[in-house]
Amino acid sequence: MNRNDIDGASDTDDPGPPEVTCQSKDRLFVVRGKERRCGESAVIDDGAAILSREESATAREDAAHLREEAATSREREISATATIQAASDEHMMMLQQANERLVITTIEAQQLAEKLQETQIQLESAKSVAEKANLAKSEFLSSMSHELRSPLNAILGFGQLLEADTTTPPTPPQKESIGQILKAGWYLLDLINEILDLALIESGKLSLSQEPMSLADVMLDCHTMIEPQAQKRGIRITFPRFESSCFVYADRTRLKQVLLNLLSNAIKYNRIGGTVAVDCTVMPQERLRVSVTDTGAGLTPDKLEQLFQSFNRLGQENSAEEGTGIGLVVSKRLIELMGGAIGVESTVGSGSVFWVELNMTAEPHHTVDAAALAAHAPPPVENGMRLRTLLYVENNPANLMLVEQLIARRAEMRMLSASNAKLGISLARAHQPEIILMDINLPGISGVEALKLLREDPSTKHIPVIALSANAMPLDIKKGLESGFFRCLTKPIKINEFMDTLDVALKYSEAASTAKQG
Repeated sequence: MNRNDIDGASDTDDPGPPEVTCQSKDRLFVVRGKERRCGESAVIDDGAAILSREESATAREDAAHLREEAATSREREISATATIQAASDEHMMMLQQANERLVITTIEAQQLAEKLQETQIQLESAKSVAEKANLAKSEFLSSMSHELRSPLNAILGFGQLLEADTTTPPTPPQKESIGQILKAGWYLLDLINEILDLALIESGKLSLSQEPMSLADVMLDCHTMIEPQAQKRGIRITFPRFESSCFVYADRTRLKQVLLNLLSNAIKYNRIGGTVAVDCTVMPQERLRVSVTDTGAGLTPDKLEQLFQSFNRLGQENSAEEGTGIGLVVSKRLIELMGGAIGVESTVGSGSVFWVELNMTAEPHHTVDAAALAAHAPPPVENGMRLRTLLYVENNPANLMLVEQLIARRAEMRMLSASNAKLGISLARAHQPEIILMDINLPGISGVEALKLLREDPSTKHIPVIALSANAMPLDIKKGLESGFFRCLTKPIKINEFMDTLDVALKYSEAASTAKQG
């Protein structure tokens, strides 16, 4: 039976499964196994193809994603590059602008330096001119003082002789005329002194002898000196009472000058029967304020602004009250040189309060070293020993007391004292002391001027004069020695140095006296 028969039979009749032999069964099994394997292989191939297509698609997607990322990265790089380039361009522009500004600033700085140099040259030239003018002014004032004082001395001297003449007393009209001459002469002398003080202050040549000083002692001196003027005008003046010691650091002579100026003004510009009250108040920062209160007319605000101007008398030029218009100016400068301050408070119709403030200080203890005193114990006085005299010219009572105690340790010496140079010169001529001890800063005539007068007098030029002052700067000591002082000692006194200097001065004085007699 062939295949067609089988196929035909299949078409016409289905007789059931064909009869298969063992051999045909084996062949059929083999064929079907091959078919199964082919089918499985085809399925595997299809799956592999599908998987391959999926991997290809994924790879294409990854590649597309990578291309997108690469494009994005390139865009970012391009953008960053553009940003950096823009920043670089901007930075370069800023650098160029800064460089341009630096060049401009450098040019301006050079121009400013040139202007400053020119200004410095002008200032130095102006300073030199001012110094020369100031020196010329000082020399002129010094010369003027000498030229005016000489005739003024004759005017005041002979005027006082005429006023005190008892042999032929002046008639009342003559006495009144003499009084006017003396009044004008004393006023002129005050004016000369104040102008000279102001010139010295402005030239920086005024020297101060500042030391701890008792304010009570200064107040007592001022009270004694100003009381007659107050009584003459019917003004009641009161001073504070010091229950405890009160010391300030100042120049005694100059402080007294300032206080007397304030007190004199308070009396002159007061009302009839008015009062002047002096008070002392402790202020913060270790300061002491001295106030002078009057019951005068008071000052308006515009006059207060002009108060410390030179030669400005605030409208009092045509009044009966005499004045120079520079007393307050000098007082202000003096107080400031002493490290203090000055001020005023005034109410129109009630009066004014002028005050000065100074630095307080501890009370000086004029104690001496016991060993030093023992070394200079007074030797026993030999019979017939000549007593030597020391003249001390000093206006500070505490300093006088200390030196007096020191001289008391020397049995062969005695001490004379004078509170001013004029009296000291008179005592030197009268008593011919072996040694003169001289303070530099004295009221009226200074110690240096007194030394010149002593050297010009044949009777006193041989006496050694020792300077004793609070001016302890090397330049001050050098100036003192150049002025002709035998030695220059400084305060506070060093006992051994002081005693040794006296011994040397005594030997010099004996040699000078011997030479003078020979």
